[in-house]
Formats: sequence, structure tokens, C-alpha cells
Amino acid sequence: MPNQTLPTPRAETLRASTVQFEAVPDRPDLNLKTIRRLASIAADTGAQLVVFPEMCLVGYWHLRRQTAQRLKQLAEPEDGASIRAVGELARELGVGIGVGYLEAGGDGRLYNSYSVCLPDGARHTHRKIHAFEHDAIHSGSDFTVFDTPWGVRIGILICWDNNLVENVRATALLGAEVLLAPHQTGGTNSRSPRGMKPIPAALWDNRATDPEAIQAAFRGPHGRQWLMRWLPARAHDNGIFILFSNGVGKDDDEIRTGNAMIIDPYGAIIAETWVAAEAIVTADLDLGLIPLSTGRRWIRGRRPELYTLLTQRQDSEFNARAARFSPDPVIL
Repeated sequence: MPNQTLPTPRAETLRASTVQFEAVPDRPDLNLKTIRRLASIAADTGAQLVVFPEMCLVGYWHLRRQTAQRLKQLAEPEDGASIRAVGELARELGVGIGVGYLEAGGDGRLYNSYSVCLPDGARHTHRKIHAFEHDAIHSGSDFTVFDTPWGVRIGILICWDNNLVENVRATALLGAEVLLAPHQTGGTNSRSPRGMKPIPAALWDNRATDPEAIQAAFRGPHGRQWLMRWLPARAHDNGIFILFSNGVGKDDDEIRTGNAMIIDPYGAIIAETWVAAEAIVTADLDLGLIPLSTGRRWIRGRRPELYTLLTQRQDSEFNARAARFSPDPVIL
């Protein structure tokens, strides 16, 4: 008989960890040490998948101040030394590990990318499709959904990618059951009168002597409360789990608010933290919740023939960088 590839048995649960930590700018060597330490702790608790933040290998917000030449020096290819090291760690620990970095693409362009290295040696990479950090960093143009050794399909959307409802729906339609949502957010200086505002640096600097003050800020309107306006809805409306990972602490001239969390297909938060420190949040994902979730029923009730409008430009679109930095009165 010819060899046949049998489908991967589907697990009933997936133990996943999502991490928040403060990356050291321009020091992938130090950040890899942190990734190894935290991934090892998560693996020791039985985690099968560990999700780290956006751009956690090189840092994030300071990149906008660098020259294009400096960014090229910081960038690594998808199969570069750092991602190879993560792949080796994934095989050593027997877990999947996702990390963000500045990618030197084979096409000569730079990308805000995120690679998931699986314990079987596979690697899957998503390029942020709404990149705005620097003129030299290009946006990707593909959704990323892939199979895993646990019989679960996983998707990746980076930071602002998750804000647009169409992106999450498309990822779900491609079969994603678990969405990895690595971020560097919270405490940003939005021009919207009801958007996020900066977290005072003094609160972070005094976190050891006044932990209640910084935790209140992280849970407030410029941190967790902002996430609650939209992030659980992405999970609920699409019947997916979301693993939200984020930076925490100083990120150039802003303070990231952490709030690492895991959200189930009903939009319920099943594990989270608001500590002002690095942290690991772990939960068992009950995959049996997905088929009967409200979002999955809504997806089956769609009428795609009515949605042509969604694929037509309205002459009011702008790219993500213009949305973030343009002096025009565009409100985020």
C-alpha cells in the first residue's frame, strides 16, 4: 500500500502561555536570554505553546527614530541566527514558541514580522499587514494560518492588524481556531479625545514603592479598559481563542501596559494579569467550546453575496502609517 499521511489527532485541550516583558532595545542576545528563561518556566508548567510580544527581539518604539540604514543593521532574515535559536529552543523544550522581530525579507524589504517555531521543526511567519513604525518598514500582504502538531489551526495578526475587524474574520474563515495577537500597546498618545493617552513615567519608576498606582493605570482607560472595548469582541464574533501578548514598561518615550490575557471563543477572559512586571499567563484552552460558540454560528449564517461592498475602496482609505502620524485630522 502507498504511504498515507494520517491527519494529526486533535487534542481536546491546548495549554497555552502568553507573556509580557520589557525588551532591551537593539539587544537580541539579551532578549533571547529572557525568552529562553520565560519559555522554560512556561514549559515546566505544561505549556505547549508560548507567545511572546511583537518585536520582542529588538524592541519597538525606538525604531521610528532610527535611520533606514540602522534598521537594516538590526534586521535579520527569517532563517537568521535569532530565529534559528528560537527554533532550537522549541525543539529542546518540546513547545511552540512565537517571537516578534524586524525581518530582512528576501525581496530586499524590511518587515515587522512574527515567527512561530513548532517543536516538530516547522516555522510559520506573519508579516504585519498594517505596519506604520517607519517608512522603511513595509506592510505584508498575506494572512497567516497554519496547522500544528496538536491538530489545532492557528492564525497570527500583529498589533494594529487586530484592530480591523475584517482581518480577524478573514483569519477565522481561513480556519484559525486560536489567534496569536502579539502587541506593543497601551499608553499610546492617541489624538482621539477618548483614545489612549500616555501613562506617566513616574508611575512606572515608582512601581516598587507604589504598586497600586501603576496597576490602577494599567487597568484603566489607557490600558485594560481600552482593550475591553474591542478585543473580546474579536474572539466572540469569530468563535476563536485569542492569546494577547504585550510589552510592559518603558518602550522609548511611552509605557506599555502589559495586561497579557487569554480570551475564549465567547469573549470571556479566562486568564490575565495587570502586574507592572514581566509575567506569564497560562490557561488550558477547551477546544470543544469552538464548534458551538456564538461566533461560529454567526459565521455560518453569513450571506457573502451581500458583502461586495467590503471589497470596494471608498476613497477614504489610508495606510496605517498615515493613520498614526499624519497631521491631517484622522482619528484613531
